[in-house]
Amino acid sequence: MAEDRFRDLRKEYASHGLDIDDVVADPIEQFRLWFDAAAATDLHEPNAMTLATSTAEGRPSARMVLLKSFDERGFVFYTNYHSRKAQELADSGYASLVFWWGPLERQIRIEGAVEKVSVEESDAYYQSRPFGSRLGAWVSPQSEVISGRELLEERLQELQEKYQTDAQIPRPEHWGGYRVKPDRIEFWQGGAKRLHDRLKYERNGNNSWNIVRLAP
Repeated sequence: MAEDRFRDLRKEYASHGLDIDDVVADPIEQFRLWFDAAAATDLHEPNAMTLATSTAEGRPSARMVLLKSFDERGFVFYTNYHSRKAQELADSGYASLVFWWGPLERQIRIEGAVEKVSVEESDAYYQSRPFGSRLGAWVSPQSEVISGRELLEERLQELQEKYQTDAQIPRPEHWGGYRVKPDRIEFWQGGAKRLHDRLKYERNGNNSWNIVRLAP
């Protein structure tokens, strides 16, 4: 039986609108402006984003990860290189990211090819993590079937006994960063009567960007 309750879950958006004249020519700089606005609100982890990947056969999957840096080269997150997401990134070579900032009635969609960040970048970020998080990268065989949480707790205890100080913990070779190199970025602003504003940046062959408006 269909769930009738969802019919009444509606919110009218009250956006001030978004036009091509309202944005800058560089989508990375436009992202920075919107991200700074989101970070200035009371949002829980404004850097949380959906990462969508797919297998070589085209079966999609998605999960939440955290953006850890961005610049003109792209958007960086870190994970286990043996995980399901890593395998799918290896299969297809592409990914999509989605940010949703409800209080601002804003969404950003990012699409592009994926590459691993340099060893130096991964090392630097790993060493910036809290002690427990560094241990966690060693403990979890991400995406693998395990018998229970006890296995993780036992492995964590072993590592806590082995590594007494922060400086003793090396980065696992199976853990590091990925960079999504965007060729399409869409900025979505909620609008009244579901007439939302959508502006899409698409990279040209000469490495500049075209901006077009999309129908909601």
